[in-house]
Amino acid sequence: MVVKNICCLGAGYVGGPTCSVIAWKCPEIKVTVVDLSKERIAQWNSEKLPIYEPGLDDVVKACRGKNLFFSNDIKTAILDADLIFISVNTPTKTFGNGKGRAPDLKYVEGAARMIADIAQSNKIVVEKSTVPVRAAESILNILSANQRPGVSYQILSNPEFLAEGTAIDDLLHADRVLIGGEDSPEGRAAIEELCSVYEHWIPRKNILTTNTWSSELSKLAANAMLAQRISSINSLSAVCESTGADVSEVARAVGLDSRIGSKFLQASIGFGGSCFQKDILNLIYICESLNLLEVAAYWQQVIDMNEYQKSRFTAKVIESLFNTVSGKQVALLGFAFKKNTGDTRESPAIHVAKTLLDEGASINIYDPKVEKSQIIDDLTNPSICEFPEQVKSRVKIFEDAYSATAGTHAIVLCTEWDEFITYDYNRIYKGMMKPAFIFDGRKILNHEELIEIGFHVQTIGKKLSRPRSPRCWSSKPNI
Repeated sequence: MVVKNICCLGAGYVGGPTCSVIAWKCPEIKVTVVDLSKERIAQWNSEKLPIYEPGLDDVVKACRGKNLFFSNDIKTAILDADLIFISVNTPTKTFGNGKGRAPDLKYVEGAARMIADIAQSNKIVVEKSTVPVRAAESILNILSANQRPGVSYQILSNPEFLAEGTAIDDLLHADRVLIGGEDSPEGRAAIEELCSVYEHWIPRKNILTTNTWSSELSKLAANAMLAQRISSINSLSAVCESTGADVSEVARAVGLDSRIGSKFLQASIGFGGSCFQKDILNLIYICESLNLLEVAAYWQQVIDMNEYQKSRFTAKVIESLFNTVSGKQVALLGFAFKKNTGDTRESPAIHVAKTLLDEGASINIYDPKVEKSQIIDDLTNPSICEFPEQVKSRVKIFEDAYSATAGTHAIVLCTEWDEFITYDYNRIYKGMMKPAFIFDGRKILNHEELIEIGFHVQTIGKKLSRPRSPRCWSSKPNI
């Protein structure tokens, strides 16, 4: 089989960017991304894409309508496809066996059953969603039990290693592309077909082939080890604050060791996003299912440390504001879990906002890419609050940081957007209640300069001095 038509089931953060780049680099291949959501497909076909990712707009506009299509016609896309990516959501289960840890594979199973019901010719089916080890076996069982006479399937695992905010660059200059499949003539042939797609722009030496199970586990292992580094440096940030050490200096010294390296050693309020916590919880559940309880406990500590870091940071905010935020205005700068994305899944900002709201604060929020509706949905989610109307009455969303910070008692910086570094903090200081506080949860601001202005500044992993000459202690800010 020579791959001429690709279908992707799922038009989300993985399927959309991945297939857009494939279409861009493989102009002779027709790529169709399908989804049940009419609204989402309409957004992919509009001028405003459903996700923000640097460089994505240009790639989509270069290919859309030529060899890249976004559609709700799932049946036609499956019938025409030689190769089908399954890129559907795999959320953590919220009920039943494995609640809070195991992945909910109902969408993966639904995709497999859809393929089995529609396909009338041989297909290469590729897991692109993050799934537990041996999930490919479940997909194959469903397809085999429902296959039509003369139709055969090969199941491959091709996990994504994209970081939101740099996804297009990660796709174009991948450290490695991992493809797992069955060790049989048919399996090896299917692997080679998928390799030939990626070889349009990825050197063959960067394409790693394994058995299916190794490929599936490698995705979980990679995210678990990256998250572990963040939790490790964050644990040391607490030590630094108690001893007078500077966690940035410690991280630099440690990162210069070639055996360790400097990446993912930036102390912060904690990690978020759709992958790290979900994948570690998945790994924990697998270990517990295999009765590897000590291994499960080891990885659970990575999650526990991340929760501790978020709670510790927010407790510091409340303590610094004279042990109460009731009736006070607090500005949150940033709501996405990291810069260069509009994704808020597991964002530390949600934890900060919930805690401050629970303590009686009113919150002004500004984020350059997160939609107002998304912020309200996150903060009124039943898992976050019991009384949505009370939350809505104490949360305001602003279009710029200067308006968001005016009249507030404190600023809490939750996302490392580059623009936050460039602001006129003299202007911001004049518009705030005094004493004015800044809590830098990402360690990106010039703290000494802020202290000189008159701010009380606190950050992660470093003790800072108080303002040397407070400029204004009036309770009425100059706005």
